[in-house]
Amino acid sequence: MHILYIIILYFYILNLKIVWTKSYSTTTRDVTKEQMWNLFTDVNNWLSWDEGIEHTELKGKFEKGNSFILKPKGGPKLKVALLETTINKSFLDVTTFPLAKMYDNHTFEESPEGLKIINTISVKGILAFVWVKLVASDIVKALPRMLKNKLKQPVNYKT
Repeated sequence: MHILYIIILYFYILNLKIVWTKSYSTTTRDVTKEQMWNLFTDVNNWLSWDEGIEHTELKGKFEKGNSFILKPKGGPKLKVALLETTINKSFLDVTTFPLAKMYDNHTFEESPEGLKIINTISVKGILAFVWVKLVASDIVKALPRMLKNKLKQPVNYKT
């Protein structure tokens, strides 16, 4: 345990920001940016396409400054804050952990090949390495499967 304190103190003294970032993207002609936006903004139904979620709850609108509760299977309830929302284009959310924050950026870009869906996870903070190991790395590993499940779902959402 002492070694952990030494590592934390070292980075604190040097004022280094520890950052870990991973992205996953896919391009499809099967959905529109409006369909993807509607799917994501329906937070209370995320568990219908994300096997890793036990419960989600958004009260109010899917907009900057609001937050929602997300409970992963086997994990604690987490508060996720919406930092940025640009309708039909992107949103950025953050989950705060002790001495670290995990940012999740979702972007929908139209291209000649179809709709490019990009998901970027970043963890920043002194204990970023801990939260990468405990949370973020599993999310990144699941991104291809989750995006595939999301792409099956939007046909139910009107544009």
